[in-house]
Amino acid sequence: MARFELKLPKMGESVAEATITNWLKEVGDKIEADEAVLEIATDKVDSEVPSEVSGILVEQLFGKDDLVQVGQTIAIIETEGGDAPVVEADKVEETVAPAEATEIENSIEEIKETVAVSQDFSGSEKFFSPLVKNIAKEEGVSLSELENLSGSGKDGRVTKEDILKYIEDRKSGVVQAPKAVEETPKVVAETPKTEAPKAVEPVAQKSQQAVPVSVNGADEIVEMDRMRKLISGYMTASVQTSAHVQSFIEVDVTNIVKWRDKVKTAFEKREGEKLTFTPIMMEAVAKALKDFPGMNISVDGDYIIKKKNINLGMAAALPNGNLIVPVIKNADQLNLVGMAKAVNDLGNRAKAGKLKPDDTQGGTYTVTNVGTFGSVFGTPIINQPQVGILALGAIRKVPAVIETPEGDFIGIRQKMFLSHSYDHRVVDGALGGSFVKRVAEYLEAFDVDRDF
Repeated sequence: MARFELKLPKMGESVAEATITNWLKEVGDKIEADEAVLEIATDKVDSEVPSEVSGILVEQLFGKDDLVQVGQTIAIIETEGGDAPVVEADKVEETVAPAEATEIENSIEEIKETVAVSQDFSGSEKFFSPLVKNIAKEEGVSLSELENLSGSGKDGRVTKEDILKYIEDRKSGVVQAPKAVEETPKVVAETPKTEAPKAVEPVAQKSQQAVPVSVNGADEIVEMDRMRKLISGYMTASVQTSAHVQSFIEVDVTNIVKWRDKVKTAFEKREGEKLTFTPIMMEAVAKALKDFPGMNISVDGDYIIKKKNINLGMAAALPNGNLIVPVIKNADQLNLVGMAKAVNDLGNRAKAGKLKPDDTQGGTYTVTNVGTFGSVFGTPIINQPQVGILALGAIRKVPAVIETPEGDFIGIRQKMFLSHSYDHRVVDGALGGSFVKRVAEYLEAFDVDRDF
């Protein structure tokens, strides 16, 4: 009887763990080779874990929302050709000493006498994860007790922490288990009514509490999804960590617009890729980072980490409104064609939800295109642990003074704003301003006669 251990696969050099977000297969379900068994999340990337073999899922070793390390066994699959293994009560003595077996059997009998309720849980209309059911069975928690537990999970579901807390309270006497079938009171794991006086909270702590929100009958309350909660935490932590300061500069990109209009059809025909403005901007940023390596760093406490590689993060908005930042590795080593292919590949896979966990790791500097939504400029929040982020504003036709040997003239030019947010803990205005100015210089000096 072959048993296959399904392990959390390696998902990239910098990814060491993942959170289980959903089990697609339950215990007893048949699984085909390469069929997805569960969904996991690493940072802001969701992915599926497929089975390498065909068989029957006989055990789930982790529950929803559990954190799992790469390489850990997360499920047991019995390969086809054998029945699902059954652990028989009369086989206990084969794995434990006789005295221990007797003690275990006596404990089981006591549980059966005190909790004469079915442990099947199949008759309940409420959903309980396999992990919660297994814990309940092992600890002699009845169906009525489970149904009356107040769950802290989504839609009131009972989580692993809820059932463990209830068991701890029951053992300490805070709550009592039902003694017979006739006595099945609804028990809710609550804090005793007699409580110790609460300590007075410091004024500083009270000032950090969120302001209460008034809700009326016409308002709709929607819980944040997992990714939005992550983004919320990251953004708040970044503002609290870095001393944000901004520098702005206006850039004349008329030559770039004209060059792109001239070559985009030939580019797509030869390379099979669309040519947008993003790879051109990314190329300029990568060059500027080589000129100013002080922007390509990270901060770890009182230490500055100088990054050898230039890995550009490319902030992208997903169809559901959430944000994700795939990374172009070694961006300074790419020519314009390579940069365009990398930008399009990551952008397309982000929209399709097919990014791999390693695609969002290792960024050293981030670029976000706020002009996509018509914004002229913005003040983006730094993507920790980086120290800078550049926002690309919308390209607009504006009247401008044109300097010529014959004098100054008013003409129509294509211009945009670059908004540079940087961490003032380690980047002063001279460096932050000089960096964004260098990006602007590369863009304005774009060679209109260059080949792509």
